[in-house]
Amino acid sequence: MTLKLRSAGTSDRGLIRSGNQDALHSGTWLVAVADGMGGMAAGDLASAIAIGAVAPLDVETPEDVLVAALQNGIQLATERIRQAVAEDPQRQGMGTTLTALLFARTGSCLALAHVGDSRAYLFRDGVLKQITRDDTFVQMLVDQGLITPDQAGSHPRRAVVTQALQGDEVSPTYATMVPRAGDRWLLCSDGLSNVVRADTLAEVLAGQPERDACARHLIDLALQAGGPDNITVVIADVLDEP
Repeated sequence: MTLKLRSAGTSDRGLIRSGNQDALHSGTWLVAVADGMGGMAAGDLASAIAIGAVAPLDVETPEDVLVAALQNGIQLATERIRQAVAEDPQRQGMGTTLTALLFARTGSCLALAHVGDSRAYLFRDGVLKQITRDDTFVQMLVDQGLITPDQAGSHPRRAVVTQALQGDEVSPTYATMVPRAGDRWLLCSDGLSNVVRADTLAEVLAGQPERDACARHLIDLALQAGGPDNITVVIADVLDEP
């Protein structure tokens, strides 16, 4: 038996925004979420560029080059965003978050790349753990002990991102992990994580086995909470299959 990744994803404009600047990839080997910023057209473009740059990684990849593959994808996204800004100066300041998970062809390892405030959560053995750390101003305050995590959720500057893909040099976070059968990953934009509590996320991940329905349920909860931002959700299950 070999571990396999099975995924489903969906996105919603929300109830306030006039368009959707999020983008996603939900594949067999790769899942990713990007949340664009910097004005409507530019935000759309930045997130689409990021997902377009990493989407070709959705192939069988040896475990020893997983991180290098993600690094190359992010470098390509950076170069394409830089080029897009050079082509139209009105795009100056556009950028995007990116959180991506790449599964090895052997099923023995996965790699995670992260920049910005989209998130990756791992639901394992009934426990939900946030794997990524937000690149945000309020996370810096939490790290310094100046505010609590609960206070961060309602802080007026919680949307201030300290790092994103904007065409210049950035320092993404990379990690590798050993997957287990039964693991469930949630990748999402902050349109979900800012308005739905972690304990509620865990309840839905535990109670809704079907991936598409689970993703839709989470988006519905964000909409019920006011849907102030675009909402993107990818659910990826690690399964033991022949």
